[in-house]
Amino acid sequence: MFMKTHTVKAADVKEHWYVIDASDRPLGRLASEIANVLRGKHHPEFSPHLSLGDHVVVVNADKVSISGSKREKKLYYRFSGYPGGLKVRSMRDVIEQDPTRVVHLAVRRMLPSTRLGRRMLKKLKIYTGPDHPHAAQKPQSMPPTGY
Repeated sequence: MFMKTHTVKAADVKEHWYVIDASDRPLGRLASEIANVLRGKHHPEFSPHLSLGDHVVVVNADKVSISGSKREKKLYYRFSGYPGGLKVRSMRDVIEQDPTRVVHLAVRRMLPSTRLGRRMLKKLKIYTGPDHPHAAQKPQSMPPTGY
C-alpha cells in the first residue's frame, strides 16, 4: 500500500561538462545560470543534500557585461579579523588584478555556504581567453535554462 520514495545515490550520477562563453553576458544572470548547473537544479532528480551538479567551464570571463556604474561603485570587502584589517576594493580594481575573480565571487555567493557548496564550487573552471585545457572532457554548450 505504501509507495517507496526514490532517492538518487551519488554513485548513480553521471557528471557532464559544459562550456559557457561569458562575452557580453550580464554578470548576475550568468552567475545564476552557472550556480543552477553546479547545484544540479537542471536535473529532474535534483536533491538539495547531494552534489548532483555538473562541471562548468567559463571562457572569456574578462569580457563579461557589467551594467551602469558598478565598476566604480561596487565594493568588495575583506576583513582579517584584526583591528584595522578591513580591506576595501572596487570592482574595477578587482577586474584589473584578476578578471576571473569577479565571476568566481558572484557564483560562490549564489551557492550554499556549506561543505557541499565548497564541493560544488570546485567544479567551476574560469578562464579569461577563449581557450581552456578541458577539451578531453568534451564539454557541451550550456543546457537551456527555464528563465
